[in-house]
Amino acid sequence: MIFDNYRHKRTRKIHWLLIIIAGVSCTPTSPASSPDLIPSPSPSEYLPTPTPFQPQAGSTQDPYVSIDTPQPAATFTPHPTSIVVPQDVSVPVDSMPTPVGSVLLFNPLTGLPVEDPSFLQHRPLAIKIGNSPDYVRPQSGLTLADVVYEYYIEWGDTRFVGIFYSNVSVAERVGPVRSGRYFDEHLARMYHSYLMFKGADSRELEYFHSLDIAPFFISVGFGNCPPYFMGPYKREGYNNVFFNATKWQACAERKGLDNSPQTFSGGFFSEVTPQVPTIVTRIYNFYSPVNYGYWAYEPDTRTYFRYQEAKDLINRKVEQYDLLYDDYTREPVTAENVVVLFVPYIFTSLGQAEDEIYNPQLIDYGNAYVFRDGLAIPARWNRASIDQPVLLTHPDGSPIYLRPGQTFYQLMGVTSRQFTEGTEWRFEFVTP
Repeated sequence: MIFDNYRHKRTRKIHWLLIIIAGVSCTPTSPASSPDLIPSPSPSEYLPTPTPFQPQAGSTQDPYVSIDTPQPAATFTPHPTSIVVPQDVSVPVDSMPTPVGSVLLFNPLTGLPVEDPSFLQHRPLAIKIGNSPDYVRPQSGLTLADVVYEYYIEWGDTRFVGIFYSNVSVAERVGPVRSGRYFDEHLARMYHSYLMFKGADSRELEYFHSLDIAPFFISVGFGNCPPYFMGPYKREGYNNVFFNATKWQACAERKGLDNSPQTFSGGFFSEVTPQVPTIVTRIYNFYSPVNYGYWAYEPDTRTYFRYQEAKDLINRKVEQYDLLYDDYTREPVTAENVVVLFVPYIFTSLGQAEDEIYNPQLIDYGNAYVFRDGLAIPARWNRASIDQPVLLTHPDGSPIYLRPGQTFYQLMGVTSRQFTEGTEWRFEFVTP
């Protein structure tokens, strides 16, 4: 609480400092002396495709393609030749032939096989996980989430939302759990999930209560149902609340809550490395001088490792990083896919601009980049239905196949900047 009070007292003074410093590109490796600046275009410049996966004649090409060698249009049919549909869950996944009489289920969020079908017979859990103050790191449970979103909240800070589905039965400590934001509604609808959060601003909380999905928003309370608990850390209680996902099923049954299996599509997955020319070994995501990180690709494991700022830039000029790891699993935070989404950050009422109460709009369509196997793929994100996750396509409308495994989404604003220096790319968030 002391840290939060100090932060809010200094926000007015550092507000202009953030604007000045946000444009400075300084990394632990040699920074670009004169980087190519490629601004993120506004989605309004492009026509949406009526259906997410059908190329339209004369459709406008994404300008990001100009930085890469032109690619031939992919051969595409609306559904892969071989698909697996796990018990009323629609998910297009490339798969190998299965032995006669065997049951092979795939997690629609990761494309990975699931040994026990019961792992998918419940609603996913969207759990808010703090990323500031710095001492809340390392967080717990990030490596067990099937999908993770990171987005800007206010005053230079970001927050994570982990979507837990196949690993609910082993995620005994997830957190620290922090407050809800307008954006969380998108995820709760997309994944038909419960939202686990720790209170919210009165305006946002009032909005949550007005929603038709309000019964699926579960805030911190007293008792062990819902299973929130104080963590094992010597810190103030505000940043020491965690969630035990393994106890949620019993809690939901006790309260008579709807935790039934859901139908949603998580996208397309394939082990085949895409044939694209652009190699990117590091992906920097600079949200502010007090919150920045990067993903480093490791060819041996075909995964990206997450590094987080070790020191802020308030009184220094050189960025410093530490490997981010999960304090519960004791494993580094990694991802098979890193997706940068460009979305509008808007305000929904008067006074919210001064308070920095943002409402990122992950609806309709927009521009994106998909990073997998050390490669960069210019993309479009499409959310054709309010109750389905985003689908990622090439600019011509054909689907992009993710590598099976965890996907980490970085939400950048449509006004964000992009710099390239060889095989290192840098995205810088700019507040609207």
